[in-house]
Amino acid sequence: MSQALIRLRVNGSEVARTVEVRRTLSDFLREDLGLTGTHVGCEHGVCGACTVLLDGQPVRSCLLFAVQADGAEVTTVEALGTPEALSPLQQAFMDHHALQCGFCTPGFLMSATALLRDHPRPSNEIIRDMMGGHLCRCTGYAAIEEAVKAAGA
Repeated sequence: MSQALIRLRVNGSEVARTVEVRRTLSDFLREDLGLTGTHVGCEHGVCGACTVLLDGQPVRSCLLFAVQADGAEVTTVEALGTPEALSPLQQAFMDHHALQCGFCTPGFLMSATALLRDHPRPSNEIIRDMMGGHLCRCTGYAAIEEAVKAAGA
């Protein structure tokens, strides 16, 4: 197997590792760095559970190779807050019961983080457009929409 040295910044820390060139970014984050908040659902880029920010843009980490993130800034759900000090968006998810089973939550949080950065007071239509890139099997999209709207207020 071919390997490559990659250097990137993950959640504000410099990281350098040798990885197999076919290793996905999601596997690199979860297995090599222990950042298990990034969930892997469909492994086809459809469900959005593996969404992270790559240079500020939401991406499906299951569709990228770790070597494609070489030199980039990666932000995962672990960077948003701590159990003792949730981010305003995480708190809004909690307050509006948008967490549900929690499997898809990290992906929603990362996409919503980018959305709120670009649209601090998003309309329902903009929020729904963002949610269209995520699948939640708990069928609770209304609570997620309310949480994102509340965090942007």
